[in-house]
Amino acid sequence: MTQAEYDIVVSGGGVAGLAAASIFGSAGFSVLCVDPAPPITARDAEGSDLRTTAFLQPAQALLDRAGLWARLAPHAADLQVMRIVDAGGEVPEPRVTREFDASDISEKPFGWNLPNWLLRREMVAHLESLPSVTFRPGTGTTTLFTRESEARVGLSDGTRVRCRLVIAADGRNSPIREAAGVEVKTTRYGQKALAFAVTHPIPHENVSTEIHRSGGPFTLVPLPDHEGRPSSAIVWMEEGPEVARLAALPVEDFEAEMNIRSCHLFGPLTLASRRTVWPIISQVAERICAERVALVAEAAHVVPPIGAQGLNMSLGDMRVLLELAEAAPERLGDRAMLETYHRRRHLEVRARVTGIDLLNRASMMRAQPLRDARAQALDAIYSLAPVRKTLMQMGLGARG
Repeated sequence: MTQAEYDIVVSGGGVAGLAAASIFGSAGFSVLCVDPAPPITARDAEGSDLRTTAFLQPAQALLDRAGLWARLAPHAADLQVMRIVDAGGEVPEPRVTREFDASDISEKPFGWNLPNWLLRREMVAHLESLPSVTFRPGTGTTTLFTRESEARVGLSDGTRVRCRLVIAADGRNSPIREAAGVEVKTTRYGQKALAFAVTHPIPHENVSTEIHRSGGPFTLVPLPDHEGRPSSAIVWMEEGPEVARLAALPVEDFEAEMNIRSCHLFGPLTLASRRTVWPIISQVAERICAERVALVAEAAHVVPPIGAQGLNMSLGDMRVLLELAEAAPERLGDRAMLETYHRRRHLEVRARVTGIDLLNRASMMRAQPLRDARAQALDAIYSLAPVRKTLMQMGLGARG
């Protein structure tokens, strides 16, 4: 059988996989991107991803270089201020509110927020403009065979392809990672997240608001106006049984509960989409490479949705891979390149996963003395300007 040849095969057609195909395709590498499930690119279609992604400054710069940002910018909402609210007192109302303003460290916003379904739509359209990229939705990977000089990937349509590098961007249950024999360490919190969109009468003014009480944060992230009203995306994290209860409530009852949980900061919230439920875990691969294979995104690391770190860590993976690939194209996917990738990324990934794990556990606290201590810690951190600025820079990926 004649086998097609590519520089890179990207396994995964979610936001991370489509980004990888765009980034490497625009850099001149021949890329095949496959995913067994065609991307859902309409907001109200069954199964659409109603979560949002905030692209922080380094990620935005990488997407701009790949030619993607011009497509995304008209749909993005700026994230100028990150507001953290502790509402962990006896009643659900703000008792400590602190705002981290991007203007303290940069002339640009922290980032830009977009719905995931829209990202898929625009990324798929962008791939069609790249002659070096072949996108085959509805086709998945079935086998992986590697040796020192190349990888061979079997596909679900019965064909096989050869390449120099396989990029596993195929999720937390990555088939490529499993085929490569890489183990993962998984932490389960008993949490799930509700993701949905709302409208509200009080404008968000490009402020992302994270409200802590117990069970996990309730986060409102700015979106462009919806049907003429200010709009935000919400991720509401709670213990699994509580999420199941909330997800099953009639709309009117659900809106009443989310308004209490939001501390009425934006006035009455009105549900503007269906509710979707997502499991919350932390996960780190023991290694983020194998022979001719680079793990990126959730194939390499999964974190709770706190601090907009998830996909930005993923694009950090791709930025390092691209730097190495462009520095020595003839060594694409070889042992030295992938070992360097592992060294440059794995320690930072583990540190960030550990940090987000701690923040998530702090947000889940139910005991009142611990919630009081959390509020005091927030106040103390904010009051120290050098510490505050350093944390903001670390959040952007500028340090650490």
